[in-house]
Amino acid sequence: GAKVGATVLRNAMQRLHVPGHGKMILGLDSPDDCAVLEAEPGGPVTVHTVDYFRAFISDPYALGRIAATHALSDCHAMGAQPEVALALVTLPVAVDASSEDDLVQLMAGAAEALREAGCALGGGHTSEGSEMGIGFSVSGSAPSSAALLRKGGMQTGDKLIVTKPIGTGVLFAAQMRHRARGRWIAPALRSMGESNAPASRVLAEHGATACTDVTGFGLCGHLLEMCQASERGATLHLHDVPLFDGAEECVRQGIFSSLAPANMRLRHGLVSERTAEPAYALLFDPQTSGGLLASVPAANADACVDALRAVGCQSATVIGTVEGAADPKGGGLVMCE
Repeated sequence: GAKVGATVLRNAMQRLHVPGHGKMILGLDSPDDCAVLEAEPGGPVTVHTVDYFRAFISDPYALGRIAATHALSDCHAMGAQPEVALALVTLPVAVDASSEDDLVQLMAGAAEALREAGCALGGGHTSEGSEMGIGFSVSGSAPSSAALLRKGGMQTGDKLIVTKPIGTGVLFAAQMRHRARGRWIAPALRSMGESNAPASRVLAEHGATACTDVTGFGLCGHLLEMCQASERGATLHLHDVPLFDGAEECVRQGIFSSLAPANMRLRHGLVSERTAEPAYALLFDPQTSGGLLASVPAANADACVDALRAVGCQSATVIGTVEGAADPKGGGLVMCE
């Protein structure tokens, strides 16, 4: 795994006295997809994020593209424009020219994704280690804080929309065990390399009230974050959640991502009678370069899904409804039917 579980991360940060900044309007005290700095009240804002993970595929070019797409997604989830990225690359210790070739391929894939996003590569840092890894810090901008989409903001009656299927965690866990099928992996790789920028624009055009990207904490973890930030509950329709082909089969075979047990600690926030179904376990599956999860006014939901599919998000669908006010510290924020 490349990510620490939500519970461990939260508990560790609560034990620290974290430095702040007078211009930071979103940070660790009100966590969102990016930290946000506002130079003047009501003026333009800058957004800042970072992501890094170990290699989970052997193709450096595809890995570079996926890593950059994954890092850019935090900006897209907030409706911000990525401006500049810095790369952090770890290459396996080598005694021949393979390190240079790997670096070229990694950065070629990353550069392609950054170029498509209109984001410059400003520099970075390389090191040697036991295995390949790559990540990016990304800074971006928005006209004002009001122009940003945040995790909080869901309104009662909104529809919940997700833009990509779920299941990359179990699929690549299966691949590492040589138990995945090529027809499962190929669509997942394509999806992970697809930018969330078009989806972000469509969601904004249809009045999205809140948004995040579905990554390491899984669909359930990120939905719970939105419920807590919005002080709302939600109803999730399990049979409507789009899944990658092969994901349920992996669960039936007992194959899970290494982060899944940590994510399962969040199940206290989910009430369901369908816990024995493979699809339920996939709600906690950590995603790499997953799609966006957003709340949209009910009157706009169908048109929003149609527009998302028109820009390439073929799996975009309504998966649930935002319910009334809920205690942000209480349990059972999400009812899974």
